Amino acid sequence: MPPLFDKHGGFRRLHSFTLATIVQIETLRFCRRFLTFDHRETGTKFYDPKGRQYDQMAQAARSGRQNIIEGSERSSTSKDTEMKLTDVARASLSELRGDFEVFILDRNQLPWSVHSPEAKAVNAISLDPAPFSDDLVHESAKHAIEQRRKYSPWLDADDAVVVANAMLIIIGRALNMLKSQIEAQGKAFEETGGFSERLTTRRIEVRDQQQAADSPDCPQCGKSMRRRRSAKGDFWGCSAFPECKGTRPTEKHGN
Repeated sequence: MPPLFDKHGGFRRLHSFTLATIVQIETLRFCRRFLTFDHRETGTKFYDPKGRQYDQMAQAARSGRQNIIEGSERSSTSKDTEMKLTDVARASLSELRGDFEVFILDRNQLPWSVHSPEAKAVNAISLDPAPFSDDLVHESAKHAIEQRRKYSPWLDADDAVVVANAMLIIIGRALNMLKSQIEAQGKAFEETGGFSERLTTRRIEVRDQQQAADSPDCPQCGKSMRRRRSAKGDFWGCSAFPECKGTRPTEKHGN
């Protein structure tokens, strides 16, 4: 009998989650560094954490990461919810990617071509497997920081456009990974169904087992029989129907 609940969690081992963590942290850092405003009287610069652009980018980055977490945790009881939340994560990161793109365009520059040396260098970076044991929160945070260092030549640049371009590529990679996850989730749902389908199957199996314990054996094939109903009343029919058409009158059960 297959397990009723799917395995859930495990999101900390996903490369998509590692990248989403980097994206959220670096988006906050980007906003603090570059979404600044000149104070007209003093000439000093300051950032406004309640500014609309700051808030929207921070929330989109947060939604990308948090919905990966929630989708993974809900996977045990609802594959449909898992897929929907993973898709929400993808949509949020797509929105954030649009903000970085406009940031570049607003400075009269173009996003890096995929054929440019810079884009190729960022795309060439590979992530290490997540070597977690039992201290998942600590180790996953450490892992994200270590993977972030691989992007530091671009993320730590003084030029905001360089940072924004690197973020475009990192977000793009996360989006591709999430697309693959959704496809894998859909395939798993097709093969094994979700919690509701397995719950119905389990109830039918338990009911059949209970009926089998109280039912007679088929006189033709020896398999257990099920109580059935016809226009003439109840009767015992073979559980292997239609392959076997054995029947018994209900009053003969136990004779």
